Amino acid sequence: MDVFLPEDTSGKPALLVFIHGGYWQELSKDDSAFAAPYCLANGTALAAINYTLAPNATLDEIVSECVEAIDWLTTFASVVGIDPNRIFVSGSSAGAHLAAMVALKRRSIRGAVLVSGIYDLNPLTGTSIDRPLKLSSRTIRENSPLLKEIESFPPSLIAWGEIETSQAKKQSQAFAAHLVAAGTRCQSLEVSKRNHFDVILDLADPGTALGAKVHTLINKGTI
Repeated sequence: MDVFLPEDTSGKPALLVFIHGGYWQELSKDDSAFAAPYCLANGTALAAINYTLAPNATLDEIVSECVEAIDWLTTFASVVGIDPNRIFVSGSSAGAHLAAMVALKRRSIRGAVLVSGIYDLNPLTGTSIDRPLKLSSRTIRENSPLLKEIESFPPSLIAWGEIETSQAKKQSQAFAAHLVAAGTRCQSLEVSKRNHFDVILDLADPGTALGAKVHTLINKGTI
């Protein structure tokens, strides 16, 4: 992982963890530092984490790696220079799926920002995306946040671009409704004039609708 810290860490800043997309088989942390300047200006730390890409890792293993990254950051928070009680997860597309899985598995997460995510893996079966993943019915069941019971989930912002496919919008809207039904504090946001690939660029920019809400979540711990 790459960790970016504000100059003054004496107050133990909050940490925004970003998990990249790429359908679990492309991109890396090296494509994930775009939000750092905005985070640092807000006094927030940013961690961009890597994970082994498919087909070199199964989806179960990828999820486990992301959870391990959060566990490491929590355990060594004092060494890193962050507040272990103010760790927020975020991600785009497949990264939003992974961030949701982390939030499901670790109750210590303070908030989640899930952008243009995939929350039900069933529609991927038999597609070119599925080829390196080799999804089984068990893998889909265990790794689809929309199919899981929500017992405890942090305050969440679910966002997507206005110029996305109907399926992408449908999945985000369905997961937001799933969270609300479970009693989770959740806010949905359709970002005007943004598509599946550029909406995430607004993640921490306070001059955008998405970025402003993210900073509110981090600074106040609520939606």
